[in-house]
Amino acid sequence: MAQLADQLAGKVAIITGAARGQGEAEARLFVARGAKVVLTDLLEEEGEKVAAELGDAARFVRHDVGSPEDWATVAATALDAFGRIDVLVNNAAIYWTKAFQDETLEGLDKIFRVNFQGVFLGMQAVLPAMKEQRTGSIVNISSQSGLEGLPSHSAYGASKWAVRGLSKTVALEVGEYGIRVNAVYPGVIDTPMIAKAGVERGEGKFPSVPLRRVAAPEEVAETVAFLASDASSYMTGSELVVDGGMMAGTTPPMGRY
Repeated sequence: MAQLADQLAGKVAIITGAARGQGEAEARLFVARGAKVVLTDLLEEEGEKVAAELGDAARFVRHDVGSPEDWATVAATALDAFGRIDVLVNNAAIYWTKAFQDETLEGLDKIFRVNFQGVFLGMQAVLPAMKEQRTGSIVNISSQSGLEGLPSHSAYGASKWAVRGLSKTVALEVGEYGIRVNAVYPGVIDTPMIAKAGVERGEGKFPSVPLRRVAAPEEVAETVAFLASDASSYMTGSELVVDGGMMAGTTPPMGRY
């Protein structure tokens, strides 16, 4: 098995939502482990900065994940710059909480366009190259709320349950090409997306989590790197939960965010 320093050597990855937070942590780790990375985000200034810091191994593309045309540009950028696409990490997402009765159709459409349609289009965009190579790893980021019902998460949770189901379906369809599709289910992660909920990182800061703390985005990135690497070569349609133990028992429903 390759040492961690070259865990992803020679691989080309597309990572969405990579201007900050979890996606940024993944992009930085992938490059550190030997990959070439196309980072995408709507946050152009932040994304360009991350790519510049990563040097020749990285490219940034401003990207609306709900746009088929933008996805075509992203795939073409990866192929033109690095010659192949080995990994797709569908990380981009938006998040809010709202009581079901107060949720709107407009809100549902908006959250599904990013959280689900972005994943759907992303997989369609990279599969032709991966099928031609007869190899590839797709990692879809779902959520703890894609595994259990959580109060005030009707739109967000529904979008993440949809990602769960889509990941399994596509895994069944593309396995014959040597392409793997797996999903990651983070719990409470210290990222800008949930900062408004008052999450504070540190030991003992989150008593409803069995590990009694919130995760750093780098901890999720390690799981994603494993699924992107050949170390997980016989895993597809799988679910890896990174939640500090919240799904292991009967901790109270959220309230937790």
